Amino acid sequence: VPVDLSDYNPIDLCGTGGDGKDTFNISTLASFVTAANGVKVTKHGNYGVSSSCGSSNVMEALGIRFTADKDYLEKALDQVGICVLHAPLFHPAMKQVAPIRKALGVKTFFNMLGPMVNPAFPKNQMVGVFNLELARMYGYLYQKTDKNFSIVHALDGYDEVSLTGDTKVISRQSERVLRPEDFKVSRLAAKDIAGGESVASAAKIFVDILSGKGTPAQNHVVCANAALAIDTVKGVGLETAFEGAMDSLKNGTALQKLTQLQAL
Repeated sequence: VPVDLSDYNPIDLCGTGGDGKDTFNISTLASFVTAANGVKVTKHGNYGVSSSCGSSNVMEALGIRFTADKDYLEKALDQVGICVLHAPLFHPAMKQVAPIRKALGVKTFFNMLGPMVNPAFPKNQMVGVFNLELARMYGYLYQKTDKNFSIVHALDGYDEVSLTGDTKVISRQSERVLRPEDFKVSRLAAKDIAGGESVASAAKIFVDILSGKGTPAQNHVVCANAALAIDTVKGVGLETAFEGAMDSLKNGTALQKLTQLQAL
């Protein structure tokens, strides 16, 4: 069920999941920070399969409306700058396999497929993947499209810029390795970016970070991912994008995006 929102020149920040790391909802948080920096976001998400709390679990807990209604999604992009696309509403066939995926609880072909099938066909895509082979495969496939993309794989296994080590980034123009120092921040430990044990605790972490109550580690990892997304669309450079991302957490504009979407 496609819903063409390409006129907004949006980006989707999406991980394949399946990295077995159980981080908090970094790419979803980074999506709100990205929107707070003037980049439209069509956030494609689903319930957690290999993690305890996927993007859709936390959005649902925070009262975000799931709909495939194009008018509503356009209103969200116009008024807030971000809309949430809950995958099962757009991929009816996925519903059939959801119970099987949940029962398996491991990464499957559908993890790999997820980022490829955003129903809004965003012109810009930031995808986190769980291994280097998949990063290369995505790079190969995206080169054949007109998409502007950044494919991300942290070399210690995360499907996002984890700041726990170096991160491989593949784009149309280049293949490079990003280090925490590129964002002028220090390296993190795995425990610094661990997620909540339940949907309720994940939602609390989510709101705390947007409310400026996150730890420096949480703020840095969210803003590093947002910075890469902002730079992918705007080409302003990582340092400028990172500063803008951090500012939006401090001054409440990222939180405002969440409250506006909740009220819509």
